[in-house]
Amino acid sequence: MAASHGSQGRTAGSGDRARYAQLLDHAGRTTVGLRAAPGAPGARMWGSGVLIAPGWVLTCAHVLAASDGRRRETGPDGVFGVAFGGRVVPARQAYDLSRPAPEAGPGAARADLALVRLLDPESRHPCAWLSDQPATLLEDAYIFRGHDSGGHDSGGQDRSGSAAGGAGDGGSGDACTGEGADAGRPRSRSRAPGDAHGDRPAPAAPVDTFIAVRFGARDARGLQFGSDVRVTPGASGGPLIDCDRGEVVGIVKGRHQQDHVGLAVPVTALRGLGPEHLVAGAEGLGPDPYHALMSLHDRWHWAGQELGRATGPTWFDAQHAIMAGRGRLWGVQERLQALDLLARLPAPRDPLIVEAAVGEVLDRGERPAAWSLRTWRDGHGALYQGSDPYTELRTFVHYLRIVAQLTADEVRDQPGEAAAAVREQAVRLAEFVQAKAVVLQPQDRRRIGPVRRRPRSVLVEFEPLFYDEGGAELFNWSVSEGYGQGQWLRVDVQESAGGVPFEQAREQVLRQLGGRLLRADGAAGPGARVRLEVAVPEGHWHTAAGQWEVAASTRRTARLRPVGPGRAVILRDQGRREQVDPAWLRRWQGLRTASELQALRVRPGEGAGARTGPCTESVWRLLETAGEGALPALCHTVADGFGRDAVGVALDTGFPAGLWPARGHGEEQDCDAGCEEFHRGVRELLQGSGGVVRLPELVRQLRAKAAEAAEEGTHWARDLVLLYDDPEDPIPPLFPDRPQLSPR
Repeated sequence: MAASHGSQGRTAGSGDRARYAQLLDHAGRTTVGLRAAPGAPGARMWGSGVLIAPGWVLTCAHVLAASDGRRRETGPDGVFGVAFGGRVVPARQAYDLSRPAPEAGPGAARADLALVRLLDPESRHPCAWLSDQPATLLEDAYIFRGHDSGGHDSGGQDRSGSAAGGAGDGGSGDACTGEGADAGRPRSRSRAPGDAHGDRPAPAAPVDTFIAVRFGARDARGLQFGSDVRVTPGASGGPLIDCDRGEVVGIVKGRHQQDHVGLAVPVTALRGLGPEHLVAGAEGLGPDPYHALMSLHDRWHWAGQELGRATGPTWFDAQHAIMAGRGRLWGVQERLQALDLLARLPAPRDPLIVEAAVGEVLDRGERPAAWSLRTWRDGHGALYQGSDPYTELRTFVHYLRIVAQLTADEVRDQPGEAAAAVREQAVRLAEFVQAKAVVLQPQDRRRIGPVRRRPRSVLVEFEPLFYDEGGAELFNWSVSEGYGQGQWLRVDVQESAGGVPFEQAREQVLRQLGGRLLRADGAAGPGARVRLEVAVPEGHWHTAAGQWEVAASTRRTARLRPVGPGRAVILRDQGRREQVDPAWLRRWQGLRTASELQALRVRPGEGAGARTGPCTESVWRLLETAGEGALPALCHTVADGFGRDAVGVALDTGFPAGLWPARGHGEEQDCDAGCEEFHRGVRELLQGSGGVVRLPELVRQLRAKAAEAAEEGTHWARDLVLLYDDPEDPIPPLFPDRPQLSPR
C-alpha cells in the first residue's frame, strides 16, 4: 500500500489535532448546501456539495434526484440554488457521471458524482483541495454537511459547512441542525467565505467540528467509514476530509440505516469524467473536462499564495501547518508549485504515457498502475510510496523531468504561437526540476538527465469494415508506436464510416510512414532502427510489407527506398488481440525454449480436390502434433485457396510464427525447383537462427543480401514474409474503453 502524503504509517496524536483547526475552518467554508432556486418559498435542502474550482461544485449525482429517481424540480432552464457564505446563488448541473450519454457505450465510466456550475461569474468563493492520490486507510477524518441558510431570512448568518456525523439521504431534504453533534467534542467558529483568496465580507458563521471517522478503508464499493454518532440527513454530497493529509479524499454517498457506518465515493473516481457525461444543454469544460477542471483547481490554489493576493490563511497554509516538522524534502509547497506547472501543460494525448512515465520512475517495468491515471497530476499522486525523504524527492524530480521532456518533444517541430507557449511552459517545468535536483547525488542527477520514451516498433494496422456479402472490401487504418508488453500509443488514425479499398489505404499509409519511422528511430536513440509491424486481416497475409517503399528522409522531395533491407519488418494477424488464446501462448513459449527451430513444410494432401479445397484432416493433424520448435513454411500463395486455409489452421492451432513468399505459386501448379530452393533456404535460416526472437533481424539481413544480390542463392528471400505474432506483446485493442489519443 502506498503511504499517504502525510502519515507514512504513524498515528496522528493530539498535537496534530490541534493543528487541524485551520483546516476544518477552510473545509467548513467550502462546503455548500444544495436546494431549490433562490427565492423559492419553503425550500428544503437536498444535500451537500463542496466547492473545488472557481465556479464549480462537486456533489453526488443522487443528491440532484428526488427519492423516486427523477430529477429535482428546478427553476427555468434547470436552475437551482447553492447555499454558502450567507447567500444562495443560482446554479445548474453540468455533468452527471452516473448517466453517460447512450452513444458512449457500456465502457463509459459511471460514478455517483455530479458537477454543478455556479451561474454568477462574479461569485467569488474559496475552494477545497482535492487529493491527487487514492485513499486506502483513514485515521483522523471529518465529514462536512452544508446548511440551508440563504441569508435572506437569517440576517446574513450562515452555517455553511457544519461538520456532520455522517452521510444523510440526499433526497430527504432535511436541513438537520446538529442532532449528531457530540457534546464532548470541541466547537470552533468558521469565518464566512468572501473573496476567492481570503476576503471576508460576510459575517462570521459557526461550525461544529468533531472527529467523525473512527475507521475508514477502501473496498470495491468505495470508502467505507464509521462514525461515533448517527449520520445526519443532508450530508450526502459533502466532503470527507483526511486531516492527516489535509485533503478531500471522498464525497459522502450514504449511510447504513442502523449502524454508524457510511460510504463515500473516492475523489479519484472523478478521473472517469469525460464529455459523454455532459448534461444536455449545459455549458461544459471542453473535450477533456477532467484535465480542464483539475487545472482550474491547481492554478487557483497556486494563485492564492501570490504576494499581495491573499489577505488571510489559505488551504495551503492549513496543510503546511499540519505537515510542519515531518522532515519531507518533497513537501506541500513543492507539490503546490509542481501541480501548478503541470496544470499549464496540455493534457497527455494518451493516458498510457502517464502510466509509462510512472512505471519508469518507480522501476516497475511494464506492470500497469494499481489506479487509473489520466493526467500528469494523477501520475504525480501515484508516486507516494512511503519512501525516505531523499528517495521521495528523487522520484518526483525524475517524473517531472520526464514530463518536461515529453511535452517539449510533442511540439518540437510545430510552428505557431500555441506550440511556442507549450515549449515555454515545458522550459519552466524543466527549470523547476533543475532547481530541485541540485541536492541530489551526482549519480542520480546523471540518471535523471534527458529522458524520452524509447519506442521499439511502429505498427500499421488495417482494419476491415464488414458489409453485406459480396460487397466491396473496405478498410480504415492506424499507426501506433510500440514499447513492448502490449503497450502502444496510437499516433495516426484514418477512420471514416465508408472506409477505402486496401490498396488506397496502403497508399495513404505509405505517404507518411517514412517520416513516422524516422521520428520513432530518433526517439529510440542514436543509430536505432525500430521494427515495422504490419497487422492485416485474413486474405491479405501475402502483403509484401518488406518491399514497401517509403521516404528516405523528411525532405519534401525525398527519394523512396524499400523498407525491408534497412529494418526488421514483420507481419501480424489483425484478428489476434489482447485476448491471448492458450494455444497461442503455449506455442510461443515452446518456440522460445526450443533448442533448435525446425521448418514444418505444409502442403496439400493427396487425392482429388486436396489442392483447391479446405485443409484435410491430415494438415490439421500435422500442425496439432508438431514439435515445440516447429515453424510452418509454405511455398503456395496464401492469398487464397489452400495456402490461405493452411495459414488459418496454423493460427487456430496456436502458431505465432511462419514463413512464406509473398508471391507463392498457385493451386494448379506443382512444386518445382524454386519451391525446393525456398524450403532449403528456410531450413538453413531456422537451423542457424539461435532462437525465434532473432528471426526478425535475421530475415532483414537475408532480405538485404537478396536485394543487393550480394550472396548467391538468396534471391528466393526478396519477397519473404515473416509472420511474427508475439502473444506477450499483443496489438492494441480495437475498441478501448476510452478513445485512445496520441501522445506524440
